[in-house]
Amino acid sequence: MEFIFLSRTRDVRKNLKKLERELGIKIKIVGKRVEFDGKPVSEFEARSVFEAVDFGFSVRKALLLKLEDFIFKVVHIKSHTKRSLKSVRARLIGTKGKTRKAMSEISGCEILIKEGEVGIIGEGEHAEDVEKAVIHLIEGAKQGNMYMFLERMNRERKSEIEFE
Repeated sequence: MEFIFLSRTRDVRKNLKKLERELGIKIKIVGKRVEFDGKPVSEFEARSVFEAVDFGFSVRKALLLKLEDFIFKVVHIKSHTKRSLKSVRARLIGTKGKTRKAMSEISGCEILIKEGEVGIIGEGEHAEDVEKAVIHLIEGAKQGNMYMFLERMNRERKSEIEFE
């Protein structure tokens, strides 16, 4: 039996049956403590799903972590810059959400920007590329350079697959 403390237990309560069915575990919620019991692999997957839900991702998006190659990454903005959080978040989100949306579409990852953190759910290599791009943006790189970086990584990955 494992447990985790969550600040957002409402989402877990609302989707309790779905989570139990999809993850193959039994869930018990007591206050902010979520207890779950199942096979060790299921408990490991459940922990990462609960962490993503607690970060702010929807249960549907968090359940992507059940897929074999998917991972959840968190980038702490303040550990990469001394500039104000407001200006850095504005760079990451872009005008009307354009930058965040473009990063998500190019990489195929789910991206959520919250207070001082950026959450990323995606396939391993793609999520790591987005993490690098986000860090470069935080440090001051231009959005266009970040788009080119992500597109180049996608092209390289596609060419590797063709050669195999």
